[in-house]
Amino acid sequence: MNKRIYMDHAATTPVKKEVLEEMLPYFTENFGNPSSVHAFGRRAREAMDLARERVANALNASVDEIYFTSGGSESDNWAIKGVALANKEKGNHIITTQIEHHAVLHACQYLEKHGFKVTYLPVDKYGLVTEEQVLNAITEKTILVTIMFANNEIGTIQPIKEIAKVVRDKGIYFHTDAVQALGSVPIDVKDLDIDLLSLSGHKIYGPKGVGVLYIKKGVKIDAVLHGGAQESNRRAGTENVPGIVGMGKAVELACNNLDKRIDRLTRLRDRLIDGIMSKIPHTILNGHRQKRLPGNVNICFEYIEGESLLLSLDLEGIACSSGSACTSGSLEPSHVLLALGLPHEIAHGSLRLTLGDDNTREDVDYVLEKLPIIVNRLREMSPLFAQEKGGMKNV
Repeated sequence: MNKRIYMDHAATTPVKKEVLEEMLPYFTENFGNPSSVHAFGRRAREAMDLARERVANALNASVDEIYFTSGGSESDNWAIKGVALANKEKGNHIITTQIEHHAVLHACQYLEKHGFKVTYLPVDKYGLVTEEQVLNAITEKTILVTIMFANNEIGTIQPIKEIAKVVRDKGIYFHTDAVQALGSVPIDVKDLDIDLLSLSGHKIYGPKGVGVLYIKKGVKIDAVLHGGAQESNRRAGTENVPGIVGMGKAVELACNNLDKRIDRLTRLRDRLIDGIMSKIPHTILNGHRQKRLPGNVNICFEYIEGESLLLSLDLEGIACSSGSACTSGSLEPSHVLLALGLPHEIAHGSLRLTLGDDNTREDVDYVLEKLPIIVNRLREMSPLFAQEKGGMKNV
């Protein structure tokens, strides 16, 4: 049996033992509804209060600025649609980028069908957008700017503090999808001056089906789920208490010893990138070389197709992806890679390896042993590569 190596942490992470242990009692003996006034309900409410406090402390926010949701997608939808609907009398213009997660892009496209105007800013070849671009796109009708903290596919980290300052100086709300960023970069909402920020539990060794939306005090936002008084009358529905407990613990753990974690993952990432680029010709590193998440490696291999590469790696015990897990069923190349200016045929040959807490140097070396063999074999089967080799021989 081959080794089993998981390098798809941007898609999801395992629930950490400490997280699961805190969650388990809230499935069984502490099962109360947190809206109930009896002891069972109060116990559940206290657990939620602790989780909210943990998240608030990690972000340097106030506890009454933390709202629990069903995940990053709901948080993005609530931030964008909620601000748009609450401020439509002020304006109808939203600014975002071409490389956002589909939870942002599809929310914006939905609003376009209902009278809102959206500017989708292009990015440079590294996936970066600048504060100057944002400033130049602002109009008197702009009510919201939403730009992700770090890209889920290529790992590029945006200049969030600089962008937020430009936006806030204009009196416009600023939202960032930080689902991939938490636990990989320091996040202080007061220092960054962010109005709204989205998080997801299952990207940080917490459970699936739970997330957070940070809403700064004073932000004018409508609810998008109606039917109850939960989450300070802003988000209806009986709370997912076990998930919220797990989210709180996962956020706390993700932000402990962050510098040490960043340093370790960056070393592994750079070893993997350097090894791939030196061992395999005709490769392209996607995203910025330095301004990227510490665990993210995204490479395009010319003359091969991503799905064949993934299947071959899986047979060797290596789990990774060819782009965002949310679009893995699509035959279209990644919208993020196309936005970088890559042609379709090269974008189809992308590989995303995302490292996590359990990955080791030995894991990286195993990938560097197997990957060149696989790429070479697949290229030998490619008529395009055969033509290229023939052309090189004739030169």
